[in-house]
Amino acid sequence: MLLVGKVEGMQVGLSLGLENQNGTLKLSLMDCGCYVKDISIKLDGGASWLYQGMIDAFEEQIGAAVESAITKKLREAILEFDSFLQALPKEIPVDDNASLNVTFVKDPSLSNSTIGFNINGLFTAKEKIPVPMLNYKNSQPSVFCTDPSKMLGISLDEAVFNSASALYYDAKFMQWIVDKIPDQNLLNTAGWRFIVPQLYKKYPNYDMNLNISLSSPPIIRISGHDIDATVYADLIIDVLKADQVIPVACISLDIRGSGSVRISGNKLGGSVKLIDFSMSLKWSNVGNLRLYLVQPVMWTLIQTVFLPYANAHLGQGFPLPIIRGFTLQNAEIILSSATITVCSDLEFTESQAINQLVPEF
Repeated sequence: MLLVGKVEGMQVGLSLGLENQNGTLKLSLMDCGCYVKDISIKLDGGASWLYQGMIDAFEEQIGAAVESAITKKLREAILEFDSFLQALPKEIPVDDNASLNVTFVKDPSLSNSTIGFNINGLFTAKEKIPVPMLNYKNSQPSVFCTDPSKMLGISLDEAVFNSASALYYDAKFMQWIVDKIPDQNLLNTAGWRFIVPQLYKKYPNYDMNLNISLSSPPIIRISGHDIDATVYADLIIDVLKADQVIPVACISLDIRGSGSVRISGNKLGGSVKLIDFSMSLKWSNVGNLRLYLVQPVMWTLIQTVFLPYANAHLGQGFPLPIIRGFTLQNAEIILSSATITVCSDLEFTESQAINQLVPEF
């Protein structure tokens, strides 16, 4: 016996609510309905003549049962998707010291073709180190992509980058001892005998190291054409005498650099190059330093020591808030006032993760 079913004029309607609830998204089903205009079931062969009449008599009830079953499945699917949204992580690990706060801020914004989310986006310490409050614009998201066909746009306020700067500064990661450089002669007083004669006279042929520490968190400013970084650092010259480390002078540096960013996988990385710097003598135990003679040495140290160290870390990047299973494709980066925007298409890369988003009917 052959059974042939046909449904005509089926309409399904959903009314959903999506709101921010304590930093996570809450999806609620406000209304749901299914309407079947006509359903026909035909039997052929065997004892079809016996059952066809019964089926015709209950055709209306069968249609109602189909409507009810579809509505029930839709409700279950919405509950599953709500559970998925509730389970989204509130932090994305960056490294052993920091995470990216991805809790939602305010309710989503809707338009005819897009949905916008505003997330906190600031860096937080894994060990709760107090981080200064920044001027974070807690407003509705504003994402501008030059290509409207892009599937995703992520707008990053400069406060995100300055929060990372403040976090790593307060965690004491922005100070280090330099005892190896490309021109190792500069780490011996003999290499300074014509630059700071008093130093060589007082400590002839002694090895040295450079104690570099930032005096405040680096400041990042984003414009429509460039990313500027300003770094304030103190460089202490130490003389190594037997088992003693003798500080002999401290030079304050104001370094101004220009940054660039790039996409690598789902990470945003970058690099910085030197624009210019200024310097002043903070204190000295070897007399007054002629800074115009010291300046070329500082330039060399910044170019060969400081910048490579910074770029090695910046190049690693930090993860963008992308749901697991998706990868950015053909991403472009747009700079605007105080904002970096990443516009991209998406590619499915983990079918198992994607299947979790699509409940089965």
